[in-house]
Amino acid sequence: MAFKSPTTLMVQGTTSDAGKSILVAAICRIFKNHSYKVAPFKPQNMALNSAVTKDGGEIGRAQAVQAMAAGIEPTTDMNPVLLKPNTDIGAQVIVNGKAVANMDATYYHNHKPKLLQAVLDSHKRLETQYEYVIVEGAGSPAEINLRDRDIANMGFAEPADCPVIIVADIDRGGVFAHLTGTLDCLSATEQARVKGFVINRFRGDISLLKPGLDWLEEKTGKPVLGVIPYIQNLHIEAEDAIHIKQQHNTENVLKVVIPVLPRISNHTDFDALSLHPNVNLEFIKDAKLFTGADLIILPGTKNVRQDYDWLVSSGWADHVQKHLRYGGKVIGICGGFQMLGNAIHDHKGIEGIAGSTITMQHLNFETELTDSKHLKNVTGKVIGTDISVKGYEIHAGESQGPAFDDCLIQLESHKDGIKNADNTILGSYIHGIFDETAMLEYLLNWAGLKQLESFDYRQHQEDELNRLACEVEKAIPFTTLQDILK
Repeated sequence: MAFKSPTTLMVQGTTSDAGKSILVAAICRIFKNHSYKVAPFKPQNMALNSAVTKDGGEIGRAQAVQAMAAGIEPTTDMNPVLLKPNTDIGAQVIVNGKAVANMDATYYHNHKPKLLQAVLDSHKRLETQYEYVIVEGAGSPAEINLRDRDIANMGFAEPADCPVIIVADIDRGGVFAHLTGTLDCLSATEQARVKGFVINRFRGDISLLKPGLDWLEEKTGKPVLGVIPYIQNLHIEAEDAIHIKQQHNTENVLKVVIPVLPRISNHTDFDALSLHPNVNLEFIKDAKLFTGADLIILPGTKNVRQDYDWLVSSGWADHVQKHLRYGGKVIGICGGFQMLGNAIHDHKGIEGIAGSTITMQHLNFETELTDSKHLKNVTGKVIGTDISVKGYEIHAGESQGPAFDDCLIQLESHKDGIKNADNTILGSYIHGIFDETAMLEYLLNWAGLKQLESFDYRQHQEDELNRLACEVEKAIPFTTLQDILK
């Protein structure tokens, strides 16, 4: 079978978290390193980690990371459909970067065919701008219950007519069953476009794996394109799962704790903290496990009023109050910032049942949730200093009150950042506020850490992408990737 899209390669996986996002990032960096213009693409993403594009839209965080790997600015075409869960059976549906509706799972499943054209249009625009497009699937193509209206896996690959490779994570176990079972669940035409398999996160002696590889190739007629080793301590921003490296030394270390809200969003805001050599960061869901901290950070959330109610009922709100009485520091980011104010009003039922919630009342302002979502990349400085601030805003809500009369940060179009009179609480709408080196050091100093080792998170991201690409290219030679696309 000849494929009509020789510039597009799709990576599908046997399961969620098989390594699709990481492999797409690696392939994008490999093509970039060989001086090709390449772009990532994901037809449909479901994640609470998102990013703001240069054209003022919202996409999955993984595609922003993949764009970084490709050396380009992310755009809404790279992820035309994004689902942000706000209940166990419903999500906010974002199309071409803008929120269009809240839908329950059944309604959205029936609605998906209407979104296929938007997906194909975005893909076509990328194909006209770049030499190669590397596509990430979602979940698994073997999810039989979802196949009839699929737009994320073979439901995209078939109309786009592109070749596919399937990746499986051997670290989970059962890799040969995953690969053969997935292939068996596909139709004849879908099987024909599968060009081979990739086995991810292998530990040990590759010679011990070879009999299994030979069996797999003989049984399926598909080649194993490469076996990627388990890359120790690799840090690439996670699409949704929380992966944190914790420090265990106790000298000159700031202990930071983040409550895991039920609808926590953009937890990658704290990756720079988790990797800093002078920070011991913990994500804790069960309030009973909290044993103290120097700094508590209230993170962003997709459902701020419900998550605040959980903060109270779980015991976390009491922990925050006691922590402050004992001289601890608190930072709120986005939804966590709103929780530190006097009240959150949702008169239109934007995030659930209409109503108002009285919040912590540490900062003198109130928030009104609105139909329109603030989506903006921002830059600025800490007022009275040369410390640069860079990040992005994603929030449904307007906050107003006397607390905003004296702000910490001057951005291009407005001010941000509020401290309380006791200098123990700080709030901001800026996601990514910890990522710039000088601002990270400023916030850690404010939180009580006076002696810091130098840490450049931006450079660390680049170094890790290059390390990933190097290891993947050893396993899957660039010529192999080129041959698939011929």
